[in-house]
Formats: sequence, C-alpha cells, structure tokens
Amino acid sequence: MTTHPAAREAHDRALAMIRQGQPRRDVLTYLATTAERITGPGHAASILLLDEDGLLRDGSSPKLPADYLKAIDRLKPRADLGTCAAAAATGQFVLTRDFTADEKWAELRHLPLSLGYRGAWSTPIKSAAGQVLGTFGIYCVEQADPSPEQREAMALLARAAAESLG
Repeated sequence: MTTHPAAREAHDRALAMIRQGQPRRDVLTYLATTAERITGPGHAASILLLDEDGLLRDGSSPKLPADYLKAIDRLKPRADLGTCAAAAATGQFVLTRDFTADEKWAELRHLPLSLGYRGAWSTPIKSAAGQVLGTFGIYCVEQADPSPEQREAMALLARAAAESLG
C-alpha cells in the first residue's frame, strides 16, 4: 500500500519544523490538522502525551473544546478505559466503533456523545525504543472503521509526533 501523500508530506514537514526548532505544540497541531484533512469531515484529531507522572495530557486537539479536554485531562492509561487510555496502556491500536456499546467507555461516553461523536480510534505514539509516549486519536461522528490507508497515514503521523518529543 502507498502511504497517503498528505501524510508523507506532513511527516517530512514536521521533521523540518523540529530541525528548525519550532515549538512542539506547533508541530503537533500541524500533525493533528493534517490528520483531520486526511480523515475528512466529521473527524477530530487528539494528540495526548504522557506526562512525568504517566498521565495523559493534551498535546494538541484543535477541534475539541476546552471543557472536553479538561474533563479528560490527566487520565491514567488503562486497558479497560476509553480508546486513547487503552492505546497508551497496551501500546496497540485501539478501535471503538460505538461509544454506547463499548464498556471501556462506560465512565466517559457522555463526553464525546455530547459533542456528536459516535466512535474513535487511537494509535500509540512510541519512541524508537518502543516506549509509549502518548496517543494519536481520531474521533468520528459516524461509526466507521478507518481504512487501511488511514491507519497507515496515522501511524506515519504518530512517528513524526514521536520525533517532536525526542
């Protein structure tokens, strides 16, 4: 499969931004907005980073409102919680097709549902050594599995995000 051209271009541009010393937040926002362009209307990207206490914090989530981000701030990675927290805990891609039907969302489902999102998927952001540094999540207004091309694109963008953390 060929990597989505916008993902390849964004990866390369993000690395150039890092070399130029641009702020990490700017790099992550660029990657998040690129992910939203690739996945199309009805999607919102959220990059969460593990802090020094091992809790998830917002790295860049341009389309998500501040009150939502405050509600999910400092989530502890757990395999049985949400999508991004599960991806951070397991180091694996996690798909939630339907928040209302997934028990991992029992505590939190009211949050994305109130914004009109029905599902999400998350790719872990990992260091070159394989350590989880955060997650690259996509919220969806419709229940849909990401295409193989979208998954590959997000994996490439997650690698660029990891570089910004190095």
